[in-house]
Amino acid sequence: MEFKNKKVLITGGASGIGKIMARKSLERGISHLVIWDINEDGLAKTKEEFSKFGILISTYKVDVSVLDEIKINAQKVRTEVGKIDILINNAGIVVGKYFHENTHLDIQKTMLINSNALMHIALEFLPEMMKTNSGAICNIASSAGLISNPKMAVYAASKWAVNGWSDSLRLEMEQLKKEISITTIMPFYINTGMFDGVQSKLIPILEPEPTAEKIVKAIENKRKILAMPLPYWFIRLSQGLLPLPIFDWVMENVFGVYDTMKYFKGRK
Repeated sequence: MEFKNKKVLITGGASGIGKIMARKSLERGISHLVIWDINEDGLAKTKEEFSKFGILISTYKVDVSVLDEIKINAQKVRTEVGKIDILINNAGIVVGKYFHENTHLDIQKTMLINSNALMHIALEFLPEMMKTNSGAICNIASSAGLISNPKMAVYAASKWAVNGWSDSLRLEMEQLKKEISITTIMPFYINTGMFDGVQSKLIPILEPEPTAEKIVKAIENKRKILAMPLPYWFIRLSQGLLPLPIFDWVMENVFGVYDTMKYFKGRK
């Protein structure tokens, strides 16, 4: 789907990769950018910074862990902006701990923001896309939704949920013969501060700028799934062919995946 003259909504769009995707959307000549973020100061600064593009920008302070805030602000968007053509579900959090070290609140917030919110937000904007038979939804999941990993149990659970829901939604749109593209993104760690302290033995940590460009291009090309840097089929094929002890050995000793969170600090 072309971005030119489209209305684009990005959650978590006031910082990190969400902000870069917002800029890249503006550079492609969209007609209206909508940013949802919990950081009110970040929203104001982002709107001021992007004013140079001369394109309509609407910002909304939204805590996507709260369903009522999603529903209220979605209605505001429909009233003030109109139909959203491209929805990028990007907002997310990570709590890097062994599972037993998590609190009930850690679990609840992670699942609400990383899993539930994406479904609730899509449910608010998908019906209008279906009415007009056009639109695109991009869901930022994670390669953690493909590979289990120590100190990421809850985060991995939230991303496995996104992978399953997002690709099921793609199949539903195809079965219903709707011209609505669903793209599931499964990136490795991205160097935005969210994963500060992560160390990778063999697989390169992704840089934000080229990663954002790949995601935007995936939406433009109506890609179904984009995993990076390792293709998702390679991971799934390895899981299918290798006995679990051997797969674990390869992930731990060759790729070093199981030790990546050992020195995790995260964004303060």
